[in-house]
Amino acid sequence: MAKRSAPEVNAGSMADIAFLLLIFFLVTTTIPKDSGINRKLPPMEPPNEDQVVIKQKNIFTVLINGNDQLLVEDELMELKDLRKAAIEFLDNGGTTDAEGNKCDYCNGKKDLTSSDHPDKAIISLKSERETSYKTYISVQNELVAAYNDLRNIRALEIGPKKGFRDMDFVKMEKNFRDANFVGNKEKMKEVIDQIRKEYPEKLSEVQ
Repeated sequence: MAKRSAPEVNAGSMADIAFLLLIFFLVTTTIPKDSGINRKLPPMEPPNEDQVVIKQKNIFTVLINGNDQLLVEDELMELKDLRKAAIEFLDNGGTTDAEGNKCDYCNGKKDLTSSDHPDKAIISLKSERETSYKTYISVQNELVAAYNDLRNIRALEIGPKKGFRDMDFVKMEKNFRDANFVGNKEKMKEVIDQIRKEYPEKLSEVQ
């Protein structure tokens, strides 16, 4: 009896299928990208021969040690309490600003041992090499949130007088960037600039 030969497998179509699968995975696969902190650097200050002296009470020191512990003004503090402490410091309004103006919009304790004015108040953040990235980002978020909370409160105070009722600072900025917003953007920009001037974000990162 004659032997029957085994049928050959056509490998040509297999190569086409593999090529199509490769293209499919290249098109549909998303490559993760590292994300950083969205931080806008302050503008360059003009050269000044006079050395600016900053009072220690106008500096709010925040340190994250290698064990991810938070030291605020040399005292241990939980992350959940950081935002409130920063708000109390920024909104203290102890005396006056650089031009001698009192903070008539501050709602703080007017403690003479704390910051004089929001314009003078500086938050100094320092982290050690062993600090985890997660803790560092969390602390950053709480400090930025302290500024946003104060700006939101101020926007709800002066906004209705300018025709922007029930609109906090974050919503104002969002509407100002929205091309479809039909309100008075020129007046809105004046309010945004005023609030930014009243509560300037002075967050210094110490190496």
